Amino acid sequence: MNLRKKVLQGGAYLAVRQGLGLIIGLGGVLLLTRIIGPENYGLYSAALGIVGYMGNLTGLGINVYIVRREAEPGINVYHQAFTLMLITGVSGLLLGIAAMPLLQMWLQNPAFIPPMLIMLLTLPLTAMAGPAMARLERDLNYRLVAALELAGQLIYYGIALSLAYHGKGVWAPVMAFLTGQFFLLTGACILARLTPRPYWSMALIKEMIGYGAGYSASIWVWQLRTLVNPVIVGRYAGPEGVGYVALAIRLVEALSFIKGATWRLSIAAFGRIQGDYFRLKQALEEAMVLQVLALGPLLASFACITPWVLPVLFGERWNAVLYIYPFIAVSYLLNAVFSMHSSVLYVLQRNGEVTWFHIAHVLLFAGGTLLFLPRLGLIGYGVAELLALLSYLVIHCQIRRLFHVSYLRAWPWLISFLPLLFTSIFTLPAGLLLGVAFGVVLSMPKPRKEILEYTRVVKIRN
Repeated sequence: MNLRKKVLQGGAYLAVRQGLGLIIGLGGVLLLTRIIGPENYGLYSAALGIVGYMGNLTGLGINVYIVRREAEPGINVYHQAFTLMLITGVSGLLLGIAAMPLLQMWLQNPAFIPPMLIMLLTLPLTAMAGPAMARLERDLNYRLVAALELAGQLIYYGIALSLAYHGKGVWAPVMAFLTGQFFLLTGACILARLTPRPYWSMALIKEMIGYGAGYSASIWVWQLRTLVNPVIVGRYAGPEGVGYVALAIRLVEALSFIKGATWRLSIAAFGRIQGDYFRLKQALEEAMVLQVLALGPLLASFACITPWVLPVLFGERWNAVLYIYPFIAVSYLLNAVFSMHSSVLYVLQRNGEVTWFHIAHVLLFAGGTLLFLPRLGLIGYGVAELLALLSYLVIHCQIRRLFHVSYLRAWPWLISFLPLLFTSIFTLPAGLLLGVAFGVVLSMPKPRKEILEYTRVVKIRN
């Protein structure tokens, strides 16, 4: 089996997992948010955002180092990775605890702090699960990865909903998250057939950190955008505002289920052809089209039905999500396209160039939120998302230094989907607009041909 088919079939396993996860996730979020309400969900989401960022700080890029390493990693590489992850996970936990007084002063609401302190305990667990997951991904064993992640999701929602129904409020998702991280660590080690053991080699540490430092710096900068909701929205709009934005993000992420799978696949796939720029260019252009085709229909279709579905499913108190969803959907759709550029640069170890793009993006996004949120309310958060799109000019210019990348295959799809994302705000004849947009695009020979080709190729074969 050639690499392209192996990668596409691995992606199909992840897509099936993400599709099932979409159903479970949307159902779980629906029930959870209706029970605990915007304020409790906002408190949990703020804690998750802070702890998630701390988790990225402790990762050091070791997972990507293992996945893209040209030589096959020996068992001592994994043991060294486990040892480093334990040290950094515990360090992150202590750093997070030390930062709590400053965070409380900024947020001016003590209710944010207790959930954050409990969720910080997951940092060593999350960090140590990384090397085992990296071994599965390096082998393109996405069938096991998909099964493990799906099981973890079922455990999370099972515990969260049970505790929520018993009136535990914000502690329902907090305790479910803690249990889920322990399960993922245990399950990943079993499936990857790895037992964490202490190991210390300065040569290996230098090699890992040498790659990981540059990669991690870039990720740390990018993940600063996840702090905008808990830190800036939390300051100016309180827990309820955080809850509205978090639910809108959660819905978009659920509908963008293929995005994470394709990015993970791209690192492994691009890594195997990193010496051939012509093949890299072809793979990048194909990946951009796949991203738009995977995300666009779901995001646009949901936008068309959101004004009727959201109040019925989540309740009237969540209606503010209608006005935030389109902006976040646009951001995710464009990011899905340009994330492939980042994958290529990461594989070629041009981490610094990705970091400059991330700096531009975060400055535009955070600065826009600080400027527009106090003046426009939650819509200001959405305006900041649009402002941050200007940063993609930076990464486009960086890729152009390597080879000329064409967007001719991706733009027709983007143009047809982007206006539809705002139908949750404007009372447009959404169904007619959707039909016209698809009709225009499908009248073009190349888009029709691409859909037929991807339909034939992306199949799960046992």
